[in-house]
Amino acid sequence: MNSNIISGFSKLNKNAKIELVASRFSNPDQIIDELKSYWHENPEIQRLFDEFSENTISNFYFPLGIAPNFNINGKMYLVPMVIEESSVVAAASNSAKYWASKGGFSAEVISTTKVGQVHFIWKGDKQKLVAMFPVLKQELIRGTRHITENMEKRGGGILDIELVDMTDKLDNYYQLKAAFDTRDAMGANFINSCLEEFAMILRDHFAENSAYHGEEQKGEVIMSILSNYTPECLVKTQVECSVDCLKHAGDIDDPHHFAWKFEQAVRIAQIDPHRATTHNKGIFNGIDAVALATGNDFRAIEAGGHTYAARDGRYRSLTDIDISNGRFRYNLTVPIALGTIGGLTSLHPMAKFSLKLLGNPSAEELMMIAASVGLANNFGAVKSLVTKGIQVGHMKMHLFNILNSLNATDKEKKLAIDHFAQHKVSYNSVNKFLAGLRHTVAANI
Repeated sequence: MNSNIISGFSKLNKNAKIELVASRFSNPDQIIDELKSYWHENPEIQRLFDEFSENTISNFYFPLGIAPNFNINGKMYLVPMVIEESSVVAAASNSAKYWASKGGFSAEVISTTKVGQVHFIWKGDKQKLVAMFPVLKQELIRGTRHITENMEKRGGGILDIELVDMTDKLDNYYQLKAAFDTRDAMGANFINSCLEEFAMILRDHFAENSAYHGEEQKGEVIMSILSNYTPECLVKTQVECSVDCLKHAGDIDDPHHFAWKFEQAVRIAQIDPHRATTHNKGIFNGIDAVALATGNDFRAIEAGGHTYAARDGRYRSLTDIDISNGRFRYNLTVPIALGTIGGLTSLHPMAKFSLKLLGNPSAEELMMIAASVGLANNFGAVKSLVTKGIQVGHMKMHLFNILNSLNATDKEKKLAIDHFAQHKVSYNSVNKFLAGLRHTVAANI
């Protein structure tokens, strides 16, 4: 038996958990003080945070930033973004301001359908299963009415259920594939509750219908779960202007040459998976930051988005571009399953603040906002790549992190900011600059 295994950790109270963790360090008292220093001063709010997860001992802070000037479908937004990468909020803000005077972002929700599956094995007569499916479908809909009733009142619910034969991929493998509309909720709990009920109904269906006489035991449910791949929960957003309007003081002197280089960069991301991965990461920099700020599941969004990027068998860019007739058109189409009610959106104080700041949007409006921020971040990244390069802006935004890691004083930070406004930023260059300052100060003492 492994003597290092910890049993019963989850049953310890919070202070006991902290003491156990701190005992692994040489300075346990200091560790305990540091962990407790990040607790919220309001005990009720801290209790709420603790209940968001399991085995919590402290809070892990991320900055909440604001990207202003987002003109989306003619409406101006201050967009909340939660992210630790400083250049992301700056890039979103710059792109939003750049496009605000050019008509802004035109966004539309194409569809909002989400999918769930009951995966099961059927070793019996396939024709019996197919013939009985209309009966089964009605049993499934009736049997989940107690779950779907409130969602149906809001205009959502189960849209369809189909029987999918997957036996060519895996012996005796079938699915019940259901489509859902969850309105302003992300809907994961609703969908999973329906699916687990489906599974029980399916078991009873095999056992209780005489049509399966002699084959009742040939069906077995493997699992029931929603899919985070939502290719029918799609949003599209676009920016457009004349090529001549792309001229931008400081980095776009020749707008036609810029448009050509930008187009080549996008085409490269459409044919090379290595480039496409980083290209799409830039999109999710923005989408994830909005998802986090509004209490949504960025991990599910990313998983579905990356799968969508590979929907034709090759991973490629989520954006597309058209430069014709003197016009520059750049668009993003991406699946995003978001909610504005339920879960953390209704519980986390800052998630509620973020939604209020956005005007308490519907799920569809939030989809359009998040996609537009994703396109803004991507545009800013590609624009930098084909002009001055990504590191100039990125490292200047990273300057504070370097200065903090080197324990710079407020006076040293101010002098460094002035100096690096005209010089390239790197860890070594900042370190040398601070060393020079400190040497000069020491010499004058």
